[in-house]
Amino acid sequence: MNKLIFICITVLIMGCVSSSDILYTPREQKIPQHIKKLSIRTFSNKTPQFELEEKLTLKVTDEFLKNGEHAIVTENDAQGIIVGEIKHYILTPIQYDVNMVPTVYKLNVIVSVKFLDKPRNTYLWEEPALQATKIYSELFLPGGMTEEAAREFLWEMIAKDIVKRTTEGFGSATSASPRKIPSDVKISTMPAN
Repeated sequence: MNKLIFICITVLIMGCVSSSDILYTPREQKIPQHIKKLSIRTFSNKTPQFELEEKLTLKVTDEFLKNGEHAIVTENDAQGIIVGEIKHYILTPIQYDVNMVPTVYKLNVIVSVKFLDKPRNTYLWEEPALQATKIYSELFLPGGMTEEAAREFLWEMIAKDIVKRTTEGFGSATSASPRKIPSDVKISTMPAN
């Protein structure tokens, strides 16, 4: 009987607490204040596709310049360095016409990115599997595009995620990486003047 009363009280308490009233707001985890200048190291390319690294590096640089929160400088002058690697570039036909000619493709790119605090020689964050996917049709179909245009679309997505992850902190871009700050890093939430 006591167990039944306990269950009823627990259900009543849980009913009083609405799930819409519970909101998880993690503490902002912004870039440390001592990092004012950033550098984007040319991405390494571990895929058989040529020249992907140059396009992605340029797009990431452009996104940081658009953001304007940090100066983009050479690696020697930088306090923070974006280090990246294109790990996978997978183009898969997913739809065929009656002659078994591919008409729709799925382009999937997986990138590993780290942010190096150069003065402390510590990686502040790592996204080992930042992924972007684009499904597109052949150019001759309505709304179709080339593989190059699909790639440009993915570079822009990835670049925005990297900038957002760097400037806004954990949880702003998603991958398989754990969401934690190394224990020896002190992050301030006070805005820099």
